Amino acid sequence: MPVGGDAERDGAEAAFRAAMSRLGPWEAAPALAVGVSGGADSLALALLAQDWAMARGGTVLGLIVDHGLRAEATAEAAFARSTLAARGIPSRVLSLGLGAATAERARQARLAALEDACAEAGILHLLLAQHACDQAETRLIRTLDHSGPAGLAGMAAIRHGAAVRILRPLLMVPPAILRDVVRRAGLAWVRDPSNADPRATRTRLRHWRADRDGAGAATRALVLAARADGAARGTAEAELADAMARIATIRPEGFAVLSQGPWPGPVLARLMRIIGGRAFAPGDVAALAAAPRPATRAGVRLMRAGRLGPGWLLVRETAAPPVAALPCAIWDGRWRVRGVWPAGATIGALGDGPGPDLPAACRRVLPAIRHAGRLLAAGTEAAGFVPSDPAMGAPFLPSSGPEERAWGMRTPPGHPMFPVAAGSSLPACQSGRRANGRTG
Repeated sequence: MPVGGDAERDGAEAAFRAAMSRLGPWEAAPALAVGVSGGADSLALALLAQDWAMARGGTVLGLIVDHGLRAEATAEAAFARSTLAARGIPSRVLSLGLGAATAERARQARLAALEDACAEAGILHLLLAQHACDQAETRLIRTLDHSGPAGLAGMAAIRHGAAVRILRPLLMVPPAILRDVVRRAGLAWVRDPSNADPRATRTRLRHWRADRDGAGAATRALVLAARADGAARGTAEAELADAMARIATIRPEGFAVLSQGPWPGPVLARLMRIIGGRAFAPGDVAALAAAPRPATRAGVRLMRAGRLGPGWLLVRETAAPPVAALPCAIWDGRWRVRGVWPAGATIGALGDGPGPDLPAACRRVLPAIRHAGRLLAAGTEAAGFVPSDPAMGAPFLPSSGPEERAWGMRTPPGHPMFPVAAGSSLPACQSGRRANGRTG
């Protein structure tokens, strides 16, 4: 069903089409999932995505997370589901029951639930509704947290997860436009009271900016500044991907084979993060990359490749303790259990037992399924290597493109790229460490 029937609707749809064209390629009949909370932003995204997908013979599935953090959460999830149903959009409610979880834990659990639901439904594209104000606030938070240029690029318009592409087509969109889309469709929306909680850094920054519609000069400047850093980050990541493809091979057994060296420091750092199963890359590897030698950094061992070639190996030094070998369980932060095993079976490190014909350092930390003292499977027969992030996904795609004029994100003549004048100060507030870490 169309979003509305006037020129404003046509402009919103045209801008959305432009944004989606940059996020391709797409299959012949795209299957999309949209994270929907019942708020105006996510409902507008669902409506725009529905029109876009239907025009291409595709489908949209709404994914509604009932996180259980507030008493109203279940009712809000039901409201979102009925609202989508009235527009002909099928949906699923994902109940988490997080209780008294922190905001960061809730965010991680919500995204994991959405990705798992996409994988279960066979959907490759997950659309999220972060908009221009969210991007502006992310830029401010990372500025306060002394982030480097990569962090100041803000949220990526596209990020590759383990089994899904996470897409944010609205990062240039003022939220007032999204509210108008929902109003013209004759729909109401829920308002999350946590968005007004002054204890949250993001809420305090939102109050300080005083730009609820997201159309002010400060918001534009912050988003455009993130765009500029994002363009630079995208170029750097493309160069990094090219270098990694030339010098490294990541084996399905969970280790990497490198050329003889030297290597770019960022390539070695990224590989160590992936092989080590860590959230962040080590920051002290430039000298090691310039002059390779046997060493251990961040729980990853660099050693000669020996019979595997003239170069080097990156191998996890030690593995995590065993855990129950439940279907699809993650062990050691890197391995997903394959198949169904007897009750009481565990997955842990292979150790010195029999296994694939690999160097001992590689074989020792492979996954192994054991039950009642018997080795049932080892290596890739026991589990698949699934690090939390790909070594190189899509290069960072900044929130820019031909759609920005339609969204009203033009740079005012002579306007600075950052809205805080010299000699002024940002508000006193605290931000979490995660703001300076992974984007997306």
